[in-house]
Amino acid sequence: MAYDGKVMSAALQRFEEDKQRRASQAAARRLRIYREIPRLEEIERELRGTMSRILSEALRHGEDPAPALARIRAENALLQQERAQLLTAHGYAADALEDKPRCVLCGDTGYCGGKMCACLQKFYAQEQIKNLSSLLDVGSQSFDTFDLGWYDTKQGEQSRSPRENMERNLAVCQAFAADFGKSTKNLLLFGDPGLGKTFLSACVARVVSEDGFSVVYDTAGHVFARCEAAKFHADEEPDAAMDVRRFESCDLLILDDLGTEMATSFVQSALYQLVNGRLITGKSTIISTNLTPVQISSRYGAAIWSRLQGEYTVLPFYGEDIRKLKRAMR
Repeated sequence: MAYDGKVMSAALQRFEEDKQRRASQAAARRLRIYREIPRLEEIERELRGTMSRILSEALRHGEDPAPALARIRAENALLQQERAQLLTAHGYAADALEDKPRCVLCGDTGYCGGKMCACLQKFYAQEQIKNLSSLLDVGSQSFDTFDLGWYDTKQGEQSRSPRENMERNLAVCQAFAADFGKSTKNLLLFGDPGLGKTFLSACVARVVSEDGFSVVYDTAGHVFARCEAAKFHADEEPDAAMDVRRFESCDLLILDDLGTEMATSFVQSALYQLVNGRLITGKSTIISTNLTPVQISSRYGAAIWSRLQGEYTVLPFYGEDIRKLKRAMR
């Protein structure tokens, strides 16, 4: 599983901020309890100082530290017992003054057994969805809210009616999201604007992000602009190389609006390298475009179309523009 550096940086910052917030709350609670029960502050001070005081005395006189340690344990046990009794007598939990980590698996470090802990993964997923929400409406767009009612049930020139076709597309996208990470799959969504390509892309992005995978969504125009900047203007735009690495290494890349960028030999080469590179490394990609397969082949070349046709599930979108239908209803 790959992690997006930009998203991870934001997730770690929020993770640390949450730890500091809880530490501040614990400190404030401790002070409040001390004001209410002053003897507790004395007990805490004695517990902190007992070990160093008795050991230093034992070592200074050249004594065997074992009896000193026994005295420490006995003295500390009495102090801890008194502390617990005072707390419970005033309506607090016996361990109210203890600093306990929220996550018992990693001790609030964010990592467990050399891997990212689930507690930090939660922050990562939240930051990633927040990042995607600035580009996609992942907050409201979900498989549950996808409305098949906008698609006509009448069969036209196609072998399936628009409704039947979208039922299939929806099922394929749901399976793609549910099974993500088990095998490498890719989708090519093509058809006229306003038919649900971006909506379904957002649905997939939401599920995959919530499962902890790294997702990068961007338009083809911006992706190729960053690739060009990384290649020809690296000194002027040092962040471009990092963006290209994100496009190449993320678990899921959603490349939207393919065909709206300027058609140049560089774009053709960059698309081939991106598609081919992600196939070689086993990374999944979703491409959406208003172009037909014939237009894709003509615009980008047979080599690219061969890979798309052979390695991608191709989903056609057709019917009436849903945006126009909604405007007409209003």
